[in-house]
Amino acid sequence: MSTKQIKIIPLAKKKLAQRGVDEFMVLETVNNPEQIVKGHGGRSVAQKQYQLNKSDYLLRVVYEEDHSEIVVITGYLTSQISRYWEVKQ
Repeated sequence: MSTKQIKIIPLAKKKLAQRGVDEFMVLETVNNPEQIVKGHGGRSVAQKQYQLNKSDYLLRVVYEEDHSEIVVITGYLTSQISRYWEVKQ
């Protein structure tokens, strides 16, 4: 995606840990997303599918981007892939 610096805000780090989401997965998703969709308030959401414990999940990473860095606001895993995955027509 980009060579910009990626910063995860402290609240996001706390929420990711509570949700059992590894920061490496967050960085991987931001750097190599399978899909980027529009989020609320001009934010973007990087999405990547993972298989964990023989089940499919979608990691959604909400971020803001400026000219020099990407700031991760939050991230979470969901099993409701079809709810969030945008199919190109």
